[in-house]
Amino acid sequence: MAKIFMKIKELDISHWYIAFLCLTGIITFIWTNGFSFINYSSEEWVKLYVMLGAALILNSLTFRLPPEGNVISFDSSIYLACMFIYGSQFTLAVLLLCSLSYFVYKRNVPWWKKLTNFSLYSIMITLSFQVFLAFNGTLGPVNGHNLASYILALTSYFGINTIGLFIYYYLLYRTDLANTLKGFVKDTILVYLCMLILSLVLCVLIVNNGTLGLILFLSLGIMLSHAFRLLFSMYHQILNRSNIDQRTALYNHSFFESSLDYHIIEAKVNDRALSLAMIDIDDFKKYNDSFGHLKGDLLISFLGSMLKEETKDTSIVASRYGGEEFTLLMPGYDYEKARHFVDKLRKKLNDTPFDGVEVFPHKCLSFSAGIAQYSIDLYDKSQLVDHADKALYYAKKQGKNTVHTYGCDLIMEDELDLSHEVNYIEQQLNLFMYKDIDTFKHSKRVYKYALDMSNILSLDKEEKREFVLGALIHDIGKLEIPWGVLNKEGKLTPEEWETIKQHVTWGKKIALTDPRFRDLIPYIELHHERFDGKGYPHGLKGKEIPKLCRMLTVLDSFDAMTTERPYQKTKTLQEGIIELRACAGTQFDPELVEIFIAYILARSPKNELTLQEETAPYMV
Repeated sequence: MAKIFMKIKELDISHWYIAFLCLTGIITFIWTNGFSFINYSSEEWVKLYVMLGAALILNSLTFRLPPEGNVISFDSSIYLACMFIYGSQFTLAVLLLCSLSYFVYKRNVPWWKKLTNFSLYSIMITLSFQVFLAFNGTLGPVNGHNLASYILALTSYFGINTIGLFIYYYLLYRTDLANTLKGFVKDTILVYLCMLILSLVLCVLIVNNGTLGLILFLSLGIMLSHAFRLLFSMYHQILNRSNIDQRTALYNHSFFESSLDYHIIEAKVNDRALSLAMIDIDDFKKYNDSFGHLKGDLLISFLGSMLKEETKDTSIVASRYGGEEFTLLMPGYDYEKARHFVDKLRKKLNDTPFDGVEVFPHKCLSFSAGIAQYSIDLYDKSQLVDHADKALYYAKKQGKNTVHTYGCDLIMEDELDLSHEVNYIEQQLNLFMYKDIDTFKHSKRVYKYALDMSNILSLDKEEKREFVLGALIHDIGKLEIPWGVLNKEGKLTPEEWETIKQHVTWGKKIALTDPRFRDLIPYIELHHERFDGKGYPHGLKGKEIPKLCRMLTVLDSFDAMTTERPYQKTKTLQEGIIELRACAGTQFDPELVEIFIAYILARSPKNELTLQEETAPYMV
């Protein structure tokens, strides 16, 4: 009993919807048919068997419609024709015998799907027949006066079928309501129009030609079913070609993106494990440089074939992500199971011979892989990809030919995260290399000062990250300053100084374009504010300026004073310290100035600082 309650608690709303549909369908069948066929005459049983045979033949010729798993056949034309000629009781009797036949014959189809199908058809037949009668439809031969009732009955039949299936798929996948309904109607309306015409043709043929008419109709139905099968087969072939990477025969990047959306929704709805592995061939550039791109392409194809072979009997979606990178989308795999699978793949690749492996450091083919597991608190799919990508980066940093799971070594990941971000910012600053090499070098020196000061100030992880990255990027707005002003050797005019001062505002605008820079904006915008409130751009004073921005002002100014600049005379370290002290309390925070001077004195050789003896020691 406890197990039954546990099972009931595990049911979601789509399961309850199926239960409701089945109960409604069974009640509708009993209310309409009442098992009246038990009292049929021999002649009525013959008609029942004939229509049953026709329905079974057409039901066996099913063809598939999007979305995946939605199959359809022309057997509804039999039910509609029976309904228009003999009424709903007889039609439901045909449906019952047809469903029982398939219940016995198609044992691979789950029983609940067969029952759901029978129930939905019972509701469709019963309600559409009521609509047929309501609009003065009369049983028997096709009558032109009944045209409106035929169309309205079919519309009801089509509408109930579409809404019934649509609600199920919507509850299961929670996709966009309007687009899902639009897709259902668009994909099935042509088929249902064919069914109406076929059912009317069948009515005419049966009434006027008896068995011969039924045989002619079945021939027509079989040919149409075959034509639809070919049509949708071609559709799927074209769809598959657009989703397949031609070099590796794996799925391409676009299919991976859409599959990721689908499997994340499924994992969320069904509380199912989902892992993503990103794979990158180690030292692929070295192989390409040694043997050329054609051989490199062969290596990519080889790994693609291996991934396809190893994942063919699993639920894993293997895709080529781009270049020499691949992804394995692993529904039902937690991180331990995913790691075991990917590591097994890695070892198998290590042991597989391939031409030219002598150029690799390990003398064998190898890849590095990063694995991330989906959790409900992930913001979106890009975060899952980002975690897997970072795990791949960590795997590379560990020496390659290894598999790393995101989150399994937080200390190392934190350090590498910072290193990764520093590398990214340095790439942005490379533009200074040709425009203003002095600013590039200045940013690197201030970054190193900030790295040391973050340890002296005992900053926590997030403060340290923001401080050192802010120090590295603080002058990025100078990219907007004209080259002639930035590299002018003589004294700047007042107008040129105003242009120089604009770099803090331009830097803020640049930072706003990249979400990774947004928490660094205070360092970019405020590193020229002064302790006495006479700085720019806002004229903030004292503690109105964030503490680490005040410290950055000290580092920035000291480096500017003590290194060669195009618009300022260079000072020695001694002169720089004197200048810092002279401006403490006006331009600089006096407390932070002394902390920095203590650091400079401690790291500099004595012969470079004769002033050290004259300087009062400062205990940090």
